[in-house]
Amino acid sequence: MANKVAALLVLCLVLVAAVELPKAAADEFGSCFNACEQQCKAGGQGQTFCEMKCDTDCFDKEIEGKLHIKFP
Repeated sequence: MANKVAALLVLCLVLVAAVELPKAAADEFGSCFNACEQQCKAGGQGQTFCEMKCDTDCFDKEIEGKLHIKFP
């Protein structure tokens, strides 16, 4: 019985950790995207161009950080 309770506790801790991590990543992506988009628009580019550029750039940065690889 004690083993089942311990396993349930560990499972709950893993579940909570898994739920919290994407929020932090989303905040990091959002701040990267917002800063990039403002800078791009200030440079005179259009909404669609800036949205696509910043989405790609920030996604690449997120993947580089997670996988420790560098995109060209």
